[in-house]
Amino acid sequence: METYRSVVITGGRGMLAHELSAVLQSRGYAPVLADRRECDISDRAQVAKLFEAHRPTLLLNCAAHTGVDQCEDEQERANAINGAGVGYLAEVARERGTKLVHFSTDFVFDGHIDRPYRPLDIPNPLSAYGKSKLLGEERVKQVAPPSWLIVRTSWLFGRHGHCFPKVIIDRARAGQPLKVVNDQRGCPTYAADLAAATLELIDRRASGIWHVTNTNPTTWFDFAKSILKQFEIAAEVTPISTAKWVEMRPKQAIRPAYSVLDTSAFAALTGRQMRPWPDALRDYRNQWEKGS
Repeated sequence: METYRSVVITGGRGMLAHELSAVLQSRGYAPVLADRRECDISDRAQVAKLFEAHRPTLLLNCAAHTGVDQCEDEQERANAINGAGVGYLAEVARERGTKLVHFSTDFVFDGHIDRPYRPLDIPNPLSAYGKSKLLGEERVKQVAPPSWLIVRTSWLFGRHGHCFPKVIIDRARAGQPLKVVNDQRGCPTYAADLAAATLELIDRRASGIWHVTNTNPTTWFDFAKSILKQFEIAAEVTPISTAKWVEMRPKQAIRPAYSVLDTSAFAALTGRQMRPWPDALRDYRNQWEKGS
């Protein structure tokens, strides 16, 4: 990897930020982890202050409003953080010659397709969250800081923070009923694997939009069953349709029925496929058991 004098990670308390920091530290870097208390990216003055204080030559943006359903009621806030805030990072990065890596989502697509989405496919988000994340992507492309990189991923899970496996495990162990949608299809992605893959892209000076996920598309229902099996939890999980789920929870955001991302460009560049998500889930369990 090109040597970077100073590395900053925004959204520094999040799941992916922790994993990026770990990979960078293994390479001898001491990245600055800036959470919302240090820098609210929706405030341009705070963004400028962050750059002035740390003068990053590489900035990885993990800051986001990620509450998919919450964004439906907080569209202005979602657009401010996921859209305008990303634009502020891009603007100051361009002014200072900083490489910007920004993370986006499969939710920028509508799911009305019968093959994995390629990076250049036209987005059409269905939810307020997806629309706000697309705003961020557009701002990065419009401002075009040096060697900008957008990494889209999907169904992220990991050791630090809230994620689908943790919800399933906690509810199952509490004896709560489990009803999980079985007609939405995508690829779970382990945050540690995404972090390592991102550094590979940076190593190869990749720019533009890239798709990075673990492999083996699945449904939320089958993902939930695999989680219970991996953690050896004897609990029943009931499959339900998206229509039934929305009927039960009418304020839910609309999610794409199919959001598998095409990662062939990453495989061609790096010479390897991302590993299947069940293998990553095994590592997640091992880390859980270690309490780390």
